[in-house]
Amino acid sequence: MKRGGFVCSFHLSTAAMSAWAKHDRKTEAWLPLYRHMADSGAVAGRLWDDWVPGSVKRLISHALPEGESDGRILVTWLAASHDLGKATPVFAMQVPELADRMEDAGLPMPSSITPVDRRSAPHSLASHVLLRKWLTEKYGWAPAVADAFAVVPGGHHGVPPSSNDLIHLDDRGRLLGKADAWLKVHDELADFAADSSCARDRLPHWATTPLSPPAQALVTGIVILADWIASNHELFPYGEDDDLASRTERGLDALALPGPWRALAPPPADELFSRRFDLPDGATARPVQLAAYDVAATVSKPGLIIVEAPMGEGKTEAALAAAEVLAHRTGAGGCFIALPTMATSDAMFTRALAWTQRLPRIDGDETLSVYLAHSKSRFNEEFRGLMDSVVQEVGVDECSESCSGTSTHVAVAHQWLFGRKKGVLADVVIGTIDQILFGALKTRHLALRHLAMANKVVIIDEVHAVDTYMSVYLDRVIEWLGAYRIPTIVLSATLPSDRRRHLVESYDRGSRPEPPASPVRQKAKWRKEVPISSGDSPYDVLDGDIGYPVITASTGATPMVRAVPPSGRRVEVRIEPTADDDAALVDILRRDTAHGGCVAIIRNTVGRAQQTKELLEQYFPGEVTLIHSRFLAVDRSRIEADLRSTFGRDAKTRPGRHFVVGTQVLEQSLDVDFDLMVTDLAPIDLLLQRMGRLHRHNRPPGDRPPLLRTPRCLITGVEDWSAQPILAVDASQYVYGSSALLRSVTVLGTHLRRDEMIALPEDIAPLVQSAYSDALQSPPGWEDTWAQAEREADERRNKQLERAADFLLASPPRQRGGSILGWINRGAGDVDDSGRGRAQVRDTDDGIEVVVVQRVDGELRALSWLDEHGGRRLDSGTGIPPHLARAVATCTVRLPPRLTSPWMIDRVIDELETNGIAAWQDSPWLGGELVLVIDAQGHADIAGHTLEYDRELGLLLHNEPEGAAK
Repeated sequence: MKRGGFVCSFHLSTAAMSAWAKHDRKTEAWLPLYRHMADSGAVAGRLWDDWVPGSVKRLISHALPEGESDGRILVTWLAASHDLGKATPVFAMQVPELADRMEDAGLPMPSSITPVDRRSAPHSLASHVLLRKWLTEKYGWAPAVADAFAVVPGGHHGVPPSSNDLIHLDDRGRLLGKADAWLKVHDELADFAADSSCARDRLPHWATTPLSPPAQALVTGIVILADWIASNHELFPYGEDDDLASRTERGLDALALPGPWRALAPPPADELFSRRFDLPDGATARPVQLAAYDVAATVSKPGLIIVEAPMGEGKTEAALAAAEVLAHRTGAGGCFIALPTMATSDAMFTRALAWTQRLPRIDGDETLSVYLAHSKSRFNEEFRGLMDSVVQEVGVDECSESCSGTSTHVAVAHQWLFGRKKGVLADVVIGTIDQILFGALKTRHLALRHLAMANKVVIIDEVHAVDTYMSVYLDRVIEWLGAYRIPTIVLSATLPSDRRRHLVESYDRGSRPEPPASPVRQKAKWRKEVPISSGDSPYDVLDGDIGYPVITASTGATPMVRAVPPSGRRVEVRIEPTADDDAALVDILRRDTAHGGCVAIIRNTVGRAQQTKELLEQYFPGEVTLIHSRFLAVDRSRIEADLRSTFGRDAKTRPGRHFVVGTQVLEQSLDVDFDLMVTDLAPIDLLLQRMGRLHRHNRPPGDRPPLLRTPRCLITGVEDWSAQPILAVDASQYVYGSSALLRSVTVLGTHLRRDEMIALPEDIAPLVQSAYSDALQSPPGWEDTWAQAEREADERRNKQLERAADFLLASPPRQRGGSILGWINRGAGDVDDSGRGRAQVRDTDDGIEVVVVQRVDGELRALSWLDEHGGRRLDSGTGIPPHLARAVATCTVRLPPRLTSPWMIDRVIDELETNGIAAWQDSPWLGGELVLVIDAQGHADIAGHTLEYDRELGLLLHNEPEGAAK
């Protein structure tokens, strides 16, 4: 067989050659079906040879008699067969002139085909029916086995058919062509696909070897990708007469799709960390990093690894090093890094690019394709740099003598791997956790997303930020990752034991069909796996406090638990209950910053943060910065950059005194360091995460003001600390619920009453496990309030679980011979990482996003403070220049949740749509965006409410109820 192509040495009848696959209505050019079949098969073969990583090849080929050689034949055959359904009257009659040509060649057409007929017989469904018929009638395959192969062509348009779809089309055979001439062409084209892919001789051997459902999904993804590439008329033009081999080779060479990452054998741990990361002079890898490397290298069955370690311990570097080890062990072809927010994804993008440029590569295999996967990626300047020049050098790793046999390399953003569905197929993907959660959402082209995950090592960072609703999707994704045997690394500051256990159980449930036998429990001991007494379940070893820092790994049997010795980084934080009172807060800050200091004040809602900013500005003018999610994208980016440069690890000078007021953004998105913290009461794991910003970076004690050399965390946001029970303010209860806050106060116990210190990291795991334990008891006198809070928490949790199940993908089928027929029936449609997609996998109201412009003296203008475009006139009657459109598109903000409530949202959208500018709809930056017009003073009236945008405060909704400002 020719590399990447077909053996096409036989002849087709005139009737078979008359069937068409593609038609250009502008030029009337068309492409014969047999050519598109050959193109698609050839592309699939090249993808298998040059792009599909070894891990995916092994999974697809596992049950095939001849292993990977059978796997290659299989994907080329099914890719070539994917459009068999176009050789039917229902498809052909869409272009009457071409249908007439086919009829002249001897293929009779029905008198009429209705739109209802076309909807009931899409060509992908017809392809399934025709291929199954060919396999069962000509080769005697059992229908169930035939379905396991035919479902790949049947699902190549993104939705595998259901059994009812097949039955319905079987009853309407006239749409597929009942005449002998049609039946002959069906057989002829099916023979063409089988012969030219060399599949015919293999069919008898596959007749008793149905593809597993995971393999079906992955092959479907490859076929979708091959079809999309083969449908690119620039690569595969219409109307050519040259031979098929030359045509396909030329098109594939022009595509130049980067190959997968092929990880080399990693060097010893210390050497790897010094080569890949910017360690300070004389620094060595930390214990958790060495342990993660060692677990990845030695665990008996690479699967799920959970790393729990304190903030600032280098978990990211540990995960990247482990990913390199696992990629080498398993043949994975890339890395998928998922984070909780766009801000954390952008920050990781920079770090991941630096990592990729230091990875050694095999000679001649010099590039890694990279992709930033979230809805605002086009505004990331580094990623824009890759996109603007198609292949953009990011950095060259000068090889030392020890790199012999490897070459320098670059990272690229390949032009064909742009887009919301194709981008995640790049070698290295950095994006929000939504991109992973979409893998458990019944949505169109899900097979392509599964292929994007299955060819990589998956890293999920800050998983403690996943709430109950999202955890339903995460657990199901983890189950499918297990079914694909995908090495997966989960990072967290700490996890409640039930969440740790659910993650490992989910992965194991996917990776093996039967439950483990003869459970053996295991005791945590650093760098050793030690079995202890047996129990009811092998997962009992994960319950409770298992040590900290700690690494857990699935093994296919009893999970491995490895306690990690501390790094020596230790912070003792004194926590102090503080009245939720403006005057008290100002007095404390005046006293404690008398000699200077950098202070973080974290509020649980935007409204409380804005109020605090206004309060402090009265007493500390010019010394207060506010950060939250309701700033314009361009302003938030500026503020975050300023915070990193001022309070980050590499900050050269810190202000003598400054106050940073923020929301949860400070908790998870920024690597910053403060001398003192004030925070609203929050769930215990989030409180500890916030405390991780106190004295975070190693600085000489003398660098901190004398009154702030002991880390202190002042906890506020409580109605009355002397009350029984102690209750958080309404705004915090609205965000987190009463139960989590009551539990947080309870486990803090003596630390609050006696100003006792909390030691980080030692106290992290005990506090978190205690707070989330079913055994935690109500303090005396709190029983009624506690019971009511628990009932409300259960109701809230059950409602979240119920809502999450609406479009949840089913678990991987366990039975041999199953198929993905009906895989995404009653799904969520065609969603992506925009608001609609996020709303499916997150139980949150992100609000409506709007583009903000100003009306000044009757004219629309860009916001006055934009750099080079500030105040530019925006002509609503003509198009908008791309550079100006891009600048305006950075001025997006989400409206407050009150304006998107069910009783308000329709009115708000109707009013915003009156601001729509028809001339902007063709702009890739502004088309389809809702526009909010503010006046010169920053005000706008909408749906009976007054909005104001202030550069220091963000978007304000006047008279907004405090609890609604989430």
